[in-house]
Amino acid sequence: MKIGFIGLGHLGKEIAKRLISQGVDLVVYNRTKEKAKELGVEIADSPADLINKVDAVFIIVFDSEASKKVIFGEKGLIKGEIKNKTIIDMTTNHYKYVENTYKELKNIGAFYIDAPVLGSVIPAQKGELVSLVAGDKEKYEEFLPIFKKFCKSVYYVGEPGKATKLKLINNIVLGGFMSVLAEAIAIGENVGFDKDLLINILSEGAGKSYILDVKKQKLLTNDFSPHFSVDLIYKDLHYAQDLLKDTNAFSFILQNVKESYGKARFLDCGSLDFSAVYKIFKKDT
Repeated sequence: MKIGFIGLGHLGKEIAKRLISQGVDLVVYNRTKEKAKELGVEIADSPADLINKVDAVFIIVFDSEASKKVIFGEKGLIKGEIKNKTIIDMTTNHYKYVENTYKELKNIGAFYIDAPVLGSVIPAQKGELVSLVAGDKEKYEEFLPIFKKFCKSVYYVGEPGKATKLKLINNIVLGGFMSVLAEAIAIGENVGFDKDLLINILSEGAGKSYILDVKKQKLLTNDFSPHFSVDLIYKDLHYAQDLLKDTNAFSFILQNVKESYGKARFLDCGSLDFSAVYKIFKKDT
């Protein structure tokens, strides 16, 4: 089976590298061809060109607007030979976009899998991402061997949109943990404690978490080179707010967490790792 891949951002590139290392026959497309050359595989000229060369396409782009352009745009996937082919969208999308895209592709004889992933660059390099998959179960089963090449766990959760909703719920927690940890560390420094001591205490106490483990070094060194950006978590939390509105759900924290990243964006930290939210709480940054 020949697989297409679209989206070579920080996470996408690592997933693509992992698939190649696992023997997957990959053809890629990226808006900036230079980012694709180092992979050493065939590069398509457009999404439409890509779909003509492969049996299925994995997509992981910034948001639903970017996904829409890749699939339905002027040189999008639907402009090529898409009938009977499968689009696996790992983008953290808006749930309504996912539901509509599934229906639109089904109407033209193609298949769409809603498949966002949990985890970032380091787990991707190790093949330890977690995938949430929704859509036609037979398609999930068909592509499960591919998912297992870059994921430690794969969860089939039902109808299209459900995987995206779960991802958004997960990212409420992700964004909240990071913001609270950053605030606590900054408060501790502001009252006179050493950052290293604070992080060690939090790691042994109430702050003990996967998030602190993976972001500890960035916080210690102020190295906010992006694995998962402020812009991305802000976008995800905005989509999560829509989910709460549409379901009449309630949250005390979501708006405040989202706007902590909004302030980080205002301070020109949008392209930095989302742990850079620390900067909004630290007095001397």
